[in-house]
Amino acid sequence: MLPLPLRRPALYVACLVTILTLAGCASASKKKPATTDRAPAVHLSGDRAAVVHFLSRVTFGAREIDVQAVQREGVAAFLDRQMHPERFDDAALDARLAAFETLNLGSRQIAEQYFLPAQEARRKLQLAQAAQPAQAAPGRPAPDRQPQMMPAADPLFRKERLVLQELSNQKVLRAVYSERQLQEVLVDFWFNHFNVFAGKGVDRILLTAYERDTIRPRVFGKFRDLLGATAESPAMLFFLDNWLSVDPNGPHVAAAVGPLRLRPRPAARPRPAAVRAPAAAQGRPARGLNENYARELMELHTLGADGGYTQKDVVEVARCFTGWTIAQPRDGGEFRFDGRWHDPGSKVVLGHVIKPGGGKDDGDRVLDILARDPHTARFIAAKLVRRFVSDDPPPALVDRVAERFRETDGDLREVYRAIFLSPEFWAVETHGSKLKTPFEFVISTLRSTRAQLEDATAAVQAVRTLGMPLYLCQPPTGYPDRADAWATAGALLGRMNFALALVDNRLPGVRVDLPVLAGSAGGDAIGRQAGDMVAARAQLLHVFFNDSASVTTLAVMNKASSIPLLVALALGAPEFQKK
Repeated sequence: MLPLPLRRPALYVACLVTILTLAGCASASKKKPATTDRAPAVHLSGDRAAVVHFLSRVTFGAREIDVQAVQREGVAAFLDRQMHPERFDDAALDARLAAFETLNLGSRQIAEQYFLPAQEARRKLQLAQAAQPAQAAPGRPAPDRQPQMMPAADPLFRKERLVLQELSNQKVLRAVYSERQLQEVLVDFWFNHFNVFAGKGVDRILLTAYERDTIRPRVFGKFRDLLGATAESPAMLFFLDNWLSVDPNGPHVAAAVGPLRLRPRPAARPRPAAVRAPAAAQGRPARGLNENYARELMELHTLGADGGYTQKDVVEVARCFTGWTIAQPRDGGEFRFDGRWHDPGSKVVLGHVIKPGGGKDDGDRVLDILARDPHTARFIAAKLVRRFVSDDPPPALVDRVAERFRETDGDLREVYRAIFLSPEFWAVETHGSKLKTPFEFVISTLRSTRAQLEDATAAVQAVRTLGMPLYLCQPPTGYPDRADAWATAGALLGRMNFALALVDNRLPGVRVDLPVLAGSAGGDAIGRQAGDMVAARAQLLHVFFNDSASVTTLAVMNKASSIPLLVALALGAPEFQKK
């Protein structure tokens, strides 16, 4: 069956126009750099186009109420308020999240209540299966025994899946409804920067606390604090295997630091040979010096791939983080430093000598060195400018933002301010220059259409279908933030299908009031009245495109024969795909 847009001629034309128009996004780097002759941001609050541009970057989509707020109080004041999320009353969002079971639970509670019961049920199922002799037809060999799976409808299985479902749904609800929009944008950015894959083992237990307690409280603080919190996070320690990294010459009993506070392990359960698997087959990395975290810490979290470090530095950093582990990770355990398995010798990291016998301080010293290295300032500056200004960051702006990073010892509020109040950010060339990621597209669509979400599951599934499943980016690099990763014909066709399903109110738990959105009071019959269509088109051009759409987009929208089709065409337009 053809995708839905291809069964409606106007949508087919719109989809084709969007694909052809956005094909140039991937080569946006060939455009000339943004000019810097724009007036200071504080004087641009009366320029509606500039305000919409500003909101497209610091929120997940400009609403009319936000435009009015910026025009009323000014860019600087609005930005300052967004940088202090504690000043907002987000009671309406809190009410939407109140029914979620797992969002406020600790990792140990999540393990005990949602994962361990399902694991025990699987174990019993395997034992029962192993105890049953394989049945074979007369004269035929016994069939290979295949492990039975818990049925999807099993209550324990559903409860196990609920944790990631609620985490994903709350991300969508926060992005759509929170008044603390900049905080949500930055949580998305920093989680992606310090990416952890929910599909790896017990990280599905640890991820709720990782975003809630490690990332979210620190997006407006010092970079060093955020870096240190991620380094000690059980989710990161497990994802990059540092919890297994030990000095091959250990244990060093005399070097143990503090009481170990080990929880007593339950007695080992006997397992029949039929269900026993070697460690390698179970995907358990061998214990020893593990360089994964050390390498990603420098390449992805701080210095960047061109940060001037060597393989020798990777090894030395890995030695510094030996003994940084997790107490019973499968029980949702917390960070623990185990001095018995820490390498006590001296190390040299990027030319800095770390004296022997430092214990946990060795790792903390590495974090200090990396957080204050000029390469880190430039790497973080470039990544933030890429996210908020241009796929190809203007070098002069990167230099100034990196300098501000160093001047303030990584004060992230001041770093953001240097970006958002820069001439490059406000240059006309940056308006609509970045392609929305699938998540940004879905959220901005829901915000722009004033959609009401009784259940965010359909939106979560839409983001997955568009190629960006939430919390399931497997590489530690996180999802890309450049147009060339998302500007494919198939992906853009998928966006059009989502827009059509939304305006047709075919997404379970999501409803859009089209007459209200289009500025009409009647029902669906208004779509057949020429006068109403003209008024609706004018309203949508104002709401979605700030009264500025290309001739091609206007021509495509003129082909609409109904309000739903008109809205879908607007959402599929190249102007709406970009920010």
